[in-house]
Amino acid sequence: MRKILIILSVVFCSVKLSAQEVELPQYVSHLADNPFLISPTFAGIGTGLQIRLNGVSQWIGVKDAPDTQSLTVEARIADTFGGGITVFNDKNGYTSHKGAKLSFASHLTLSDFHDSFLSFALSYSFIQFGIDTSENNSGQIVPNRTLNNSNFDVGILYRYERFSITANVVNILNKEIENFQTGEPEILRKYNFFASLILARISRDFELEPSILVEYREADKRSRTDMNIKARKGVRDGYVWAGLSYTFLNDQFFQPNAIAPLFGLKKNNLYMSYGFSINMNKTQDFNYGTHMITLGFDYERRPSLARCTQKMVIF
Repeated sequence: MRKILIILSVVFCSVKLSAQEVELPQYVSHLADNPFLISPTFAGIGTGLQIRLNGVSQWIGVKDAPDTQSLTVEARIADTFGGGITVFNDKNGYTSHKGAKLSFASHLTLSDFHDSFLSFALSYSFIQFGIDTSENNSGQIVPNRTLNNSNFDVGILYRYERFSITANVVNILNKEIENFQTGEPEILRKYNFFASLILARISRDFELEPSILVEYREADKRSRTDMNIKARKGVRDGYVWAGLSYTFLNDQFFQPNAIAPLFGLKKNNLYMSYGFSINMNKTQDFNYGTHMITLGFDYERRPSLARCTQKMVIF
């Protein structure tokens, strides 16, 4: 009986800890030329159709470490609208969550002379969280546990020439709590802010893009900052790029939590990239880092007649 109680306690604690993560686990995947992962407001800007298949394996060498796969598809709809879908599967030990997010974005031109644009977006997400109890060591049958959650995200994006800044609210609605789950957080809201500036006048066929991402969770006041830098160089029928992401927790200001170098290649319509993250704490002694691979396909359609969905960059 004591073993059963211990198992049930672990199960419910796991639900409590993971209930706030009712979303696609955020890594540096957006740096693989896929800002749509951060904000649905980027849907429909630039390439007519963009597909990205992404795999992230965290803490290689640790048994049952987190492993995530995601597929994003986003495209322009008509001249001033965009839409996209994200499907993902995430597994962490005996817990997992999978889901899908459907997004729609609308783009407006504020000034043709200054290339000033404003975008709005809305997303609907459905997430299923599960706990596998089939391998418990109590000798008793403990039923698997699944929880479903639906929610909405909203975002706004402002672009001025090669500068952009977006603000987003993820999981607007509070979660409905069952009576026996006392203590589980109801507030799932997360706020993120992302800004980037593309410097394209350094030399011919070369861009430099510094960017910053700040995330804040309302329930437990957690927050983090990613400072990033990317460089792209044009090659025949495409470009190559390399980048670096520097992450720190905001309550440990500027003390590095992780550093992630990345690089990639786009050739014609095909895209691929690789990145790895090194933890700057004691956990690095027990693993071989986090690794990310992205494969993609870009399909160019008729250029948009509206400047608000044209990409103001070289590549």
